[in-house]
Amino acid sequence: MGMTITLPQEQKFFRLNELKAFGLSLYKIAQLVKNGTLSKVNRFCYENMTYAGEESDFYYAAAYVPRGVICLLSAAAYHGLTTYIPGEIDVAIPRKTRVSTLPDWPTIVLHYYTDARHAFGIETICEGLNHFQVYDLEKTVIDIVHYRESIGIEEMREVLTSYLGRQESNVSKLTEYAKKMGCEKALRTYLEVLV
Repeated sequence: MGMTITLPQEQKFFRLNELKAFGLSLYKIAQLVKNGTLSKVNRFCYENMTYAGEESDFYYAAAYVPRGVICLLSAAAYHGLTTYIPGEIDVAIPRKTRVSTLPDWPTIVLHYYTDARHAFGIETICEGLNHFQVYDLEKTVIDIVHYRESIGIEEMREVLTSYLGRQESNVSKLTEYAKKMGCEKALRTYLEVLV
């Protein structure tokens, strides 16, 4: 008889290579899908149907969009910069990235960023065995300033005001990010109004 492999209950999603590292063959993985222990997300990822940890919509974003980074109002909500509760998850991906499937729930909205915009200001958040990527405080604020027309001026103002009211706010870092993103002028205008 083959040995039984118990998957960690506190891990929501598994990459294929992680499952193989646990000693599971493709046949065994297919059996676990068949008996309802795992659910196939895409070619590289499986959902643990016996998961017993804290739920977070952000784990889905990490599973379905491997290079995705939580951005805009979802990142602002994560950092506590807004009272707005997004009904979907904003995820930034590089322009040329293809995403094969998205979950029915939670709703994931993809934002296609240039490689340069996508690549910086990323933090990896680890919660036990689960992880996701989110833009840091300054990158979140600058993205919202940059996309203020589509996000809403009021929402942008709230995010910027919340950021400036924080002890850890760093206006020189914010300005440096704004320069990189080409929206220094817009940032300066709003800072003059708010400060």
